[in-house]
Amino acid sequence: MAKKDNTPTDFVFGKQNYILLLISLAVIVIGFILLSGGGSDNPNEFSKEIFSDRRLIVAPIVILTGYFLVIYAIMKKPNKEV
Repeated sequence: MAKKDNTPTDFVFGKQNYILLLISLAVIVIGFILLSGGGSDNPNEFSKEIFSDRRLIVAPIVILTGYFLVIYAIMKKPNKEV
């Protein structure tokens, strides 16, 4: 019968990396929420709300910021506590 080794498993990411990943995913979701809406109930009626600054400027910047945070969270080296 083989003995089980009780050494702790090393994770690829540290705790701080996972926290940054969750924050960045929340930022991306907020960006997509900002992007949504603005449609008209009547398809024959034009709504200028789809061209608002929130949808054309703010939401894409928030989404891109979230993606850059994901890249940073993946690339950041975890702190090795010995």
